[in-house]
Amino acid sequence: MKGIVVLFSGGLDSTTLLWLAKKEFDRVIAISFDYGQRHKVELKHAKELAKLAGVEHLIVDVPSLKRITTSALLEGGPEVPSEEYSNAPP
Repeated sequence: MKGIVVLFSGGLDSTTLLWLAKKEFDRVIAISFDYGQRHKVELKHAKELAKLAGVEHLIVDVPSLKRITTSALLEGGPEVPSEEYSNAPP
């Protein structure tokens, strides 16, 4: 039995890879990481897509990264600036 582990964010690229892996391998395991990201909806979508694909899905908690609060990607981090590019020079 051939198997593969797919690092799975639930985004377009990893979802495409997941479906390609299903065609090539007998067993596919999708792994996502909960690192304290601001957009938890990514994990929700990853779970739903893995279920739709009919593959095992694991969400790995990475508590050490949750303590980092200097990244705008993480809960408790600085706000992401909201800029408009219409005023940007060409």
